[in-house]
Amino acid sequence: MAGQSRRHPMLRRSRAMWASRRVWQPRLVFWAGAISIGLISVLFAILADKAQALFHVVIGNDGGWRFYLPLAITPLGFVFCAWLAHAFFPGSQGSGIPQAIAARHLRDDDDRSHILSLRLVAGKIALTLVGLFCGASIGREGPTVQVGASLMLQAARWGGMAHARGLILAGSAAGIAAAFNTPLAGIVFAIEEMGRTYEARTNGLVLTAVILAGLASLGLLGNYTYFGVSKDTISFAADWPLVIACGVIGGGFGALFSLLALKGTRRIRRWHALQPLWRALLVAAVCGLAVAVIGIVSGGLTFGTGYAQARSAVEGAPLPWFFFAEKFAAGLLSMISGIPGGIFAPSLAVGAGIGSSLGLVFGSSAGVAALLGMAGYFAGVVQAPMTAFVIILEMTGNHDNVIGLMLASMLGYGTARLISHEPLYHALSRVFIAEAIRRRRAEALPESAHA
Repeated sequence: MAGQSRRHPMLRRSRAMWASRRVWQPRLVFWAGAISIGLISVLFAILADKAQALFHVVIGNDGGWRFYLPLAITPLGFVFCAWLAHAFFPGSQGSGIPQAIAARHLRDDDDRSHILSLRLVAGKIALTLVGLFCGASIGREGPTVQVGASLMLQAARWGGMAHARGLILAGSAAGIAAAFNTPLAGIVFAIEEMGRTYEARTNGLVLTAVILAGLASLGLLGNYTYFGVSKDTISFAADWPLVIACGVIGGGFGALFSLLALKGTRRIRRWHALQPLWRALLVAAVCGLAVAVIGIVSGGLTFGTGYAQARSAVEGAPLPWFFFAEKFAAGLLSMISGIPGGIFAPSLAVGAGIGSSLGLVFGSSAGVAALLGMAGYFAGVVQAPMTAFVIILEMTGNHDNVIGLMLASMLGYGTARLISHEPLYHALSRVFIAEAIRRRRAEALPESAHA
């Protein structure tokens, strides 16, 4: 009896703790944030599909005069997006993944709010949709990462939660999981790409966010695979040369994209220094016009995300042998133009094009070749081989090709490291960190001058 009476105070304290608002409020806000990421990601995906479908309705498919409308629509759309991003939504430019990475390195909440906020959620979604409507070769997956990180960081502010770095990581993982319906890829992406210094204590946050965002996505769209179900299987006796070629050549092109994107972005930023707005608009106009010309020359294949082309290749329909080069150029120009938009989906389309062309050379199945090309090229662009093969496995629902995709991803990563030593997203994240430091110094100058 005495022992039970001694335990009763502990039980009462435990019950009081779990009934406490301070305990439940942060959890409820966190759960609501994760669910909202899933819901907004699904809505974003639906609107993105409608935006690029509307673009194709406007330009028509009959080869008439409307097919040349992109020569006006695309550069004007690029300029409009660049102006809005510069004037009203600074920090929304580009993919969104570098912003989320940078925010994890920043310690001050005010610095984080310049690149992760509810205002940027609205701006990022709206401007990505405008970009797709005007034919830009961009994707919604990178922007969804910034949206997810922003929502989770805002939930942390409302719920009074600490561990901002872990919550940004959780929001980013939930964004990827909901964008592709790939929960494992979301977790691997968080560990490999977002958190190069991953902390084990964030496991629970990441897993919970991915589960809740995934449940919200499943509730609206059901269980689906991004590219349908691929039934082709790699035959190692015959397809070893193809695996090696897709890994090495795909990784080489991926590294080239990363290298050109970094050099182009840095030179344009230096050139912008004297007249930031007008020069940014000029770059956007030139890039938009070039994207329009490439799109017209390709017969409209390079406009938009490239999802339809990649899916047709995965399902066994070979792409034109020159498609990958055209999509490569359109994606690079769209990225360095400074408009909001990601590179995930366009990169998968380029990889599918490389694999399709190599499949024709080696006489292999177009579907298998597309999968291997996607793994090699994507691993070369982002230098994250685990994310590359896991995301492709989940997007195609075929687990018979694990070893081949792993090998193509590793070869792509290894080749990319020989050509470009800087992972693309991490190199771009340093730009936002540097801007935060400059802003801090500028704010400190008047105080020091007054003193």
